[in-house]
Amino acid sequence: MTDLGKLGFGTWAMGGPFWDGAQAAGWGPSDDAESVKALRRGFDLGVRLFDTADVYGCGHAETLVGQAFADVRDQVVIATKWGNTFDAASRQMTGSDASVPYLRRAVEASLRRLGTDWIDVQQLHLGGLPVELAEPLREACEELVAEGKIRSYGWSTDDAERAAFFGAGEHCTVVQAELNVLVDNPEIRALDLDVLCRGPLAMGLLARESFDGQLGDDDVRGKVPAWMRFFRDGRPVPEFVAARESVRDVLTSGGRTLAQGALAWLWARSPRLVPIPGVRTVAQAEENAGALAFGPLSADELEQVESVLRG
Repeated sequence: MTDLGKLGFGTWAMGGPFWDGAQAAGWGPSDDAESVKALRRGFDLGVRLFDTADVYGCGHAETLVGQAFADVRDQVVIATKWGNTFDAASRQMTGSDASVPYLRRAVEASLRRLGTDWIDVQQLHLGGLPVELAEPLREACEELVAEGKIRSYGWSTDDAERAAFFGAGEHCTVVQAELNVLVDNPEIRALDLDVLCRGPLAMGLLARESFDGQLGDDDVRGKVPAWMRFFRDGRPVPEFVAARESVRDVLTSGGRTLAQGALAWLWARSPRLVPIPGVRTVAQAEENAGALAFGPLSADELEQVESVLRG
């Protein structure tokens, strides 16, 4: 089984702008040199898991991950995803493809961009795909493991039934799901799988103290897609801000920052939860990795948070 460690870093934001038609799918402009430094700083501070996707920046995030770890490839765990189709030249998403031939093409393309001979965790990126369409993909992933192209696989989905179906595969080790102190998912946590926690900082709401002004249309949190829950019209949703403030004192106890407290909640909730906060600056990498020194919330602190938010 792949050792994921306690913390990973996500690379969605460092992929830079990309689009789904007129809808922004990225997080606005990014600095490639700073992104690579952030990844290496995380490595220096003990982070070994790095999560990406072929569609992030339409291939660009994978390329940066490959550059960052070319000399230490055997010391890091790279998790990527497939299923969305895109045009790299225009940075446009073009749809999706749940066929086995596309899976194989996507794996080869990711291997080239990552500059590696294997992918540690290959994840299906189509969260709502019907189970009957996922079955041949699970079988194909087992074949890819046997061929040495991937070492394990999982499904990025918030649906426990889908995750459990994939989890029946011998080498399926993870589910990636939205999970944070503001939005729990008990059904996902109950599965016999490690959980890569997508959005552990609630799209930045649990990391930044304030959002001055309105986020731009080139940021996925600006002109928001239908699935976005934490932001509306480029601003944080007041109900989630209120929930955050109601547990701020507990999360920041003991000298933690708000972000570090949010990561500590996940570790206290279950040892199988592995948060993958996004980073694109050295400062973000240092703050998130700094949570490792504090460890999980205490049992009393966890109880306080749960009684306030879900009691």
